[in-house]
Amino acid sequence: MRAQPGVNLNLNVRGLGVSATLAINELSNDLLRQGREVFKLGLGQSPFPVPEWVVDALRQHAAEKDYLPVLGLPELRRAVAGYWQRWQGSEFSADDVMIGPGSKELMFILQLVFYGDLVIPTPSWVSYAPQARIVGRPVHWLPTRREDHWKPRAEALDALCRQDPDRPRLVILNSPANPHGYAFTETELRALADVARRYRLILLSDEIYGQLQFNGGHQSISRYYPEGTIVSGGLSKWCGAGGWRLGVFAFPETLQWLRRAMATVASETYTSVSAPIQYAAVTAFQGGTAMDGYLHQSRRILAALAEHHVDLLRGAGVPMASTDGAFYLFPDLSPLTDTLRRRGIEGSVELCASLLEDTGVATLPGEAFGRPPSEPSLRLAFVDFDGGQALEAAAGLEGPLEDAFLRRYCGRCVTAMEKLANWIAA
Repeated sequence: MRAQPGVNLNLNVRGLGVSATLAINELSNDLLRQGREVFKLGLGQSPFPVPEWVVDALRQHAAEKDYLPVLGLPELRRAVAGYWQRWQGSEFSADDVMIGPGSKELMFILQLVFYGDLVIPTPSWVSYAPQARIVGRPVHWLPTRREDHWKPRAEALDALCRQDPDRPRLVILNSPANPHGYAFTETELRALADVARRYRLILLSDEIYGQLQFNGGHQSISRYYPEGTIVSGGLSKWCGAGGWRLGVFAFPETLQWLRRAMATVASETYTSVSAPIQYAAVTAFQGGTAMDGYLHQSRRILAALAEHHVDLLRGAGVPMASTDGAFYLFPDLSPLTDTLRRRGIEGSVELCASLLEDTGVATLPGEAFGRPPSEPSLRLAFVDFDGGQALEAAAGLEGPLEDAFLRRYCGRCVTAMEKLANWIAA
């Protein structure tokens, strides 16, 4: 028998599994192939199609084959800067913008080039902390409470920073947030900005869901702490183009040293983002009346679904407040702990496994988002419906979208949530 190469893995990646969101999607697809009925509320992929005029732009530029600049197509960088100026009143220029193969990759490179600790709320998106582990950075979790809608308080951030005031820190804030759908208020943003300025923190404001805030009133913390905030966005959530893999970062003048360092790493790794995708993205970021209508209808549908689902969970005994945006809910079943234990369920992993086995509803455990393993919390992504049909139907209706609309055009989500609520209440 021939000797084989030894297993010599970097210690930082030993024990890491596939991202929880991708893993649940693959498991759901496996169960579907086996003939099981599965409601895919695990992977947070937009249910809406890429707008047709953006797809047309991709077709028109399909023959573009040249490598583009590392920082991105100049025309696209101008369009992104204009987008932030129109939407948030930001003073970014094209020179402040960096284009990457998804905001996820840009976040990884940021953590690689920045020397300091990562600070994130619990719960937070599943990939923030693993990325820090891969590059060997310490992670500090900011505590939150269900009563505060899982949003970190400025006092908690101040308490952490007071322990070592001069320590370099990168703080990631996401609003509206994955996994819970709540958004910061102006008062909360100003308080967090005051703490960030006091300790000279670098903030990464992940605003990938900003255009999906139901009332259309998203505010960026960069308004209140412009000198220390990098703004992150992309096409995956508000434009339905997750698989296109295009993300954007916008840097203030004071953080151009980070942009330059990230560009250096990008030049030695992915080189540049796909040329046809970048040319098509110009059309998306330029916006216009058609895009405004697409976003308005997307928000209407998601807001109606969120309210419907929250009502069902409340009726099943789960304390829930109405959410603000995106397509997520993060119910905490802790008040039902005794009932769950009688059913042999001790924590979030067992909760999601039992739910999938008994009802076919695929969700993600709160543990994957930084919550204690014993806490019976889970994340729901209400995206299992044909977004194209729903958009077309909603455009012809005035006023609130009623239950009949949701059952006809978002029926799988409605059925899944009814199954989940009945299972909880049983």
